[in-house]
Amino acid sequence: MSDMSRIKTFNLPDLGEGLTEGEILTWLVKVGDIIELNQPIVEVETAKAAVEIPAKWAGQVQAIHHPEGTTVEVGAPIIAIDTDPGAGPLDAPSTTATPSGDLPTPSAASLAAVEVAPAEGMVEPGLIGGAAPGGRTAVLVGYGPRTTSAKRRPRKGGVPAQAPTLAVDHGVVVGDKHPSTPIIPAPQVHDRRGGATGGLVLAKPPVRKLAKDLGVDLATLTGSGPLGAITREDVQQAANGATVVAEPITATATSAASFGADREQRIPVKGVRKLTAENMSRSAFTAPHVTEFLTVDVTRAMKALERLRNRREWRDVRVSPLLLVAKAVLLAVKRHPMVNSTWAGDEIVVKEYVNLGIAAATERGLIVPNVKDAGRLSLRELADSLTDLVQTAKSGRTSPADMSGGTLTITNVGVFGVDTGTPILPPGESAILAFGAVREMPWVHKGKVKVRQVTTLGLSFDHRIIDGELGSKFLRDIGDFLADPEAALLAWT
Repeated sequence: MSDMSRIKTFNLPDLGEGLTEGEILTWLVKVGDIIELNQPIVEVETAKAAVEIPAKWAGQVQAIHHPEGTTVEVGAPIIAIDTDPGAGPLDAPSTTATPSGDLPTPSAASLAAVEVAPAEGMVEPGLIGGAAPGGRTAVLVGYGPRTTSAKRRPRKGGVPAQAPTLAVDHGVVVGDKHPSTPIIPAPQVHDRRGGATGGLVLAKPPVRKLAKDLGVDLATLTGSGPLGAITREDVQQAANGATVVAEPITATATSAASFGADREQRIPVKGVRKLTAENMSRSAFTAPHVTEFLTVDVTRAMKALERLRNRREWRDVRVSPLLLVAKAVLLAVKRHPMVNSTWAGDEIVVKEYVNLGIAAATERGLIVPNVKDAGRLSLRELADSLTDLVQTAKSGRTSPADMSGGTLTITNVGVFGVDTGTPILPPGESAILAFGAVREMPWVHKGKVKVRQVTTLGLSFDHRIIDGELGSKFLRDIGDFLADPEAALLAWT
């Protein structure tokens, strides 16, 4: 087999839905490794997801074209693979990274021996051609939804911001408000004996006089006072023969009095967090939001959940208040289908299916996976789907397919001990429900004040689609179900 047919270059594939680039997060292989078909070779992060990309060929890694942290455009070569390493050495040496991190330019012979893979279509979640070695499955790992095209991220290695200048004037440290201002060197400070210290000595006049009388050189002392100032005790200790080690006063010694970059943390905005910011900003300033609130006595619902947990066929099922809230939303949508719709400019698209989104906080940011066609599921099927959705999100294995196509969302802020909120609509949706914490509170029940279990619901909706009457009726139906789920089921089904 010739070198031309042996060496194949794998280009970064189209990872779905119009994305144009991705950032190399982690290389799972290195030059010289023997790999198998469908073995995960690299993890790439896009604005939608972090993706493990599997190998299209078995063989030996000959070159890695981009180091970790690099943003690569779709279609650019990322790795070269020798598909027949047993045929002997290649004519041209493999391309490896230099110690400085730069990749050398390949020779003409090596370029001639490279066969570029044809353009690829979308990589679907799951396998490409079969199971990966060792039982591992190359999957798309999702961390957030996206409805806008990706933009190029700035490459790493930019010039860091200059630390602020700390100027000293008569023992007072002042933080420079302009980090770009050149650093002002500390002035020579002369003590009262007439000699230059060569550094900064902070001491009050009485302390200087005491040091002069006792024959103590202030420049050899380390101050224990504010901002490193030398005190009478420091001078007396030195005069008594105690060892005092002099240390230069630097910006870090006065950090408690500074308010600059040395006490700030800068976190790059990219990936899921950048996408969330773009989506929330676009939604907040595009769809006119209205939020209504309803406080509900859910004591009967909590008792119904407990009875459900005690049933034999439900003992291995995770039953939480979120399950009843989800069921309440689905039943209320059937009664008010306009809530489950999308604004499409010159028309409103009312959807007969409900892809119920559940907002989830992950290490990479907020994601909203959804249960597909949740309105057709039984209560048991809905419980299993919610459990799988939450566990998958917490493990960071949510696929992009699970985060696309949402029609209506629930955000369970109650798990953080919050009573309610004013949630922002996910782009393309017309309603989102905030479910607050369930608390024991005094409540008028049957004419008497009793301790009851109470929660507060917050419904945000797109006022272009949902007017006040419709939004209020929808929220009221959700509250009615949670107040007495058994009666609501009998009345509505």
